[in-house]
Amino acid sequence: MILTLTLNPSLDRTIEVGELARGAVIRAGAARLDPGGKGVNVSRALLANGVVSCAVVPFGGDEGRRLVHLLADEGLEMVMVPVRGATRSNVALAEPDGTVTKINEPGTALSADELDTVAEAVLSAAHSADWVVASGSLPPSVPHDVYAVLCRRFAGAGIHVAVDTSGPALMAAVAAGPALVKPNRDELADVTGRRITCLGDAVEAAEKLRAAGARSVLASLGAAGAVLVTEQGVWYGRCRVDEPRSTVGAGDAMLAGFLSALSRHPTTTTPTPTTSPENRSPEDRSPGLRPAVSPSDPRPASSLSDLGPAGSPSDPRPAGSPPDSRPAGSLSDLGPAGSPSDLRSWNGSVDLGTSDGALRPGNPARGNPAQGDAASGAEARGDTARGAGGGRGEGLLVDPVVCERALREALAWAAAAVELPGSRMPSPSDIRRDRVRLLPADPSTPLGE
Repeated sequence: MILTLTLNPSLDRTIEVGELARGAVIRAGAARLDPGGKGVNVSRALLANGVVSCAVVPFGGDEGRRLVHLLADEGLEMVMVPVRGATRSNVALAEPDGTVTKINEPGTALSADELDTVAEAVLSAAHSADWVVASGSLPPSVPHDVYAVLCRRFAGAGIHVAVDTSGPALMAAVAAGPALVKPNRDELADVTGRRITCLGDAVEAAEKLRAAGARSVLASLGAAGAVLVTEQGVWYGRCRVDEPRSTVGAGDAMLAGFLSALSRHPTTTTPTPTTSPENRSPEDRSPGLRPAVSPSDPRPASSLSDLGPAGSPSDPRPAGSPPDSRPAGSLSDLGPAGSPSDLRSWNGSVDLGTSDGALRPGNPARGNPAQGDAASGAEARGDTARGAGGGRGEGLLVDPVVCERALREALAWAAAAVELPGSRMPSPSDIRRDRVRLLPADPSTPLGE
């Protein structure tokens, strides 16, 4: 199972316009409303393609209730976390050539108690997860190291972590040693302080992230495709897009496709969670809608009707919650503690390791799949020194064939999303794998503007 966390979800309204002109009255064409947020989109894409996923979703206000109803209509398994603020709304203006102008609200601040509840919900739901995806921007006032803290909390649980965020949150997460990070081209340039104009620039920037702690880097490069950089080598590819409509959610579909390929190929290490299925609570084992409430309340809301109608009282707690019901523990207290059997414990020692991070053009050890010289004999970063992403020290992406398949899926899913309206996620009938091309990882390859 792939668990996603979206701390700043949204309602995404996409409006198609003929041409965007400042100061003009513009007649809209088609319009649609979709659930939004990067982790939410990853779960939606996985669901559409038959991969088991569960989304942890903080929600609040009328917009939050609408978001939860839309996700429930799609059949997505969720852990709902009520918050007092209102879920944000985003607007995307899509032009016929595929150009998208986005206006994103900052989102609502989360209190310390609400952040604790979210963390508890993630840690509880992760009992049955092989991967946890921490994805998206952070709401106002949330510490930038929140994803890093959660990464470290999974170190002793054998759960791989993928992170897709930007800026200080990305850099903090990288230092925690996630199994995978997925920046886009702009985010890669921002965190490494360099322009990305050719493939060599992108690979060097990705190697810097690996030297800082990330085990693998999947970087989306817009129309120029994507590059995967691991201990085993570098893979680069593109996928043709015939009729672009919207880039909203394309990066999320890419990450979903990549993880889908890993989950379906046993040559990639699948860790064993600390808590066995037979020892999980019935609520953890059953699909559907699960509100996150204090363990002291034995009566969690079990259906959408418990959310109350739009415009109901502002108290966001699920029906049946006792006053001031808060889970024990604080996100600021997520350090080494607890017994070995506790999912919330970790080994207390994370050595991030070092790497020279240098790009070696033409070196067969870089594993250019187009030349058939994928690295052999090199050990993947699978020891416990690599931190939270390592899955009890077992190697990830150690098979070049799996790396290639995963990148192919990532490219195909992302291209399919670009050809769909709004932030609709691709289903199997939308995905065209025959349009994917893996290319030589030539450092001089230009990436365009």
